[in-house]
Amino acid sequence: MSFGRESSSSSIDHGTATYVVGPEKTVTALEVTDDVPDSPDTRRDVSGDILDDGLRRGLKGRHFVIIALGSIIGPGTFYGLGYAIYLSGPLGALLGFIIVGISVWILMQSVGEMTTLFPIHGGFVEHAGRFVDPALSFAMSWLYYLMWSVFLAADWNSAILILRYWVPETTFPSYGWALIFWGVFSVITLLGVNVYGELEYYFGMFKFISLIILFLLSIVANVGGFGGGYIGFRYWTKPTGPIIHGIDGFGQVFVLAAAYYVGTEIISLAGGESRNPKKDVPRAINSVVYRILVVYIGMPFFQGLICPSDSPDLLNADSVVASSPFTIGFTKAGWKTSGHFVNALITVAFVSAANGVVYVQSRTVYSLALTGRAPKIFAKTTSRGVPWVAILTSNLWGFLCLMNRKLTAGQVFSYMTSVGGTAAYIAWAAIIFTHLQIRAAAKKQGIDVKTFPYRAFGSIWIYRLNFAFNIFLLFIQGYTVFKHPFNWRSFIACYITIPTFFILFFGFKLYYKTHWVRLHEVDFSDRREWIAPASKASYDSRSWKRKLWDLFKD
Repeated sequence: MSFGRESSSSSIDHGTATYVVGPEKTVTALEVTDDVPDSPDTRRDVSGDILDDGLRRGLKGRHFVIIALGSIIGPGTFYGLGYAIYLSGPLGALLGFIIVGISVWILMQSVGEMTTLFPIHGGFVEHAGRFVDPALSFAMSWLYYLMWSVFLAADWNSAILILRYWVPETTFPSYGWALIFWGVFSVITLLGVNVYGELEYYFGMFKFISLIILFLLSIVANVGGFGGGYIGFRYWTKPTGPIIHGIDGFGQVFVLAAAYYVGTEIISLAGGESRNPKKDVPRAINSVVYRILVVYIGMPFFQGLICPSDSPDLLNADSVVASSPFTIGFTKAGWKTSGHFVNALITVAFVSAANGVVYVQSRTVYSLALTGRAPKIFAKTTSRGVPWVAILTSNLWGFLCLMNRKLTAGQVFSYMTSVGGTAAYIAWAAIIFTHLQIRAAAKKQGIDVKTFPYRAFGSIWIYRLNFAFNIFLLFIQGYTVFKHPFNWRSFIACYITIPTFFILFFGFKLYYKTHWVRLHEVDFSDRREWIAPASKASYDSRSWKRKLWDLFKD
């Protein structure tokens, strides 16, 4: 496959920009339509959903909102945040997640603008190839795939630790759980995108409600409702203070924050399987702020209220088995059997998170195969548009969790989050850069961004600063490894993704002789049959009850 100058403007042929919708109506690329038009080559499955590039457009609006709110809230979110409290104290963890959360919200504005403009399979990965350089798409997509592979293993590792609370290693070995995980998640994801969407919808709702319940129980524990006495902000002052380990601990929280926030951007990948991306994607993007506020700011705040940062049961590099900060806090407050309740919630979160990770992995490698950047076998799909080869092979990465037989659970968690967190910063920086390229091309070609179906908030300088911020965090997040004594394992975990990215980028670029897409070459016609500016009036006139209802209905 050629990736030279002639083919660089579009790595996938998505058809023409004019379609006949019904017997009398023709929709051109610049007209407004809420319906996804059929082209002469449009294929549909037995249920009537479009099979676009081989995959099925079966995700509904409510699926998108829940995917945005909580599809990647996994077991690590419930107990791994204790590592952040251990590293930087309750206030340090909270501030770190707030800062990264602001950056992620700005990032999602970029994702929303690109995904609604070009809702293609592969999402931001393909956007990078179409609008910047095919080599960027290649490097970014493979790094993104490897990142999620590491996170899948991390989730399996977390789940095994949780299940040991009920079933000791001597009773049922880790590899037995790993085999069960592979079988269960392979079956679930092979059932298709409709099943995935429905499962994520109900799992996501369950997790979101569970978090609210945990927050309320934290308040009860804090005021002495379980018989342990009033706590207040005691753990913010004693025994270690609100921020501990200074800039060293605070810097490591940024890596953890990236590892937990990553996944918010999968709305871009799911956009290729939406029935109506023009409506669904903006609604999901707008709901991201609630995920940030409730999940990743609420979690460290309430956990820091009830759990001391010096608890020996918190996850750290030396821990073999760790407990959730909620379990530690509830137990200290007087609820001695809280571990069963919290672990049950974490187990459900694991099922949902692992399901979501396999979905992202399979769609990423499927997109690579479709464009010739991975073996063609990964592009094989069933008659219902399920990429079965990509699913079965991607799920195998979870067996990396068995590394915990040689390392402590805390070490495995630390190394995996370091690799995944730094890869996340590279992916986010590439997404923002692609968005900046699209904006620059629109300006060069005289296209008014007000005609875009979703326009990113604020000045373009916000996104330039966000790009610089992500690059800054990428390089400084692991500086503590250089302090005496030098830790070579942590150094590799923190920085291995950077040379990997450049090797992939320049290796592909030199081999295929790709060129940087010039601003005047960017093609804005493809996929514009769905473009229509969002109607602000309809949003402004709704009551808050109506807005809440609209978030979760089809």
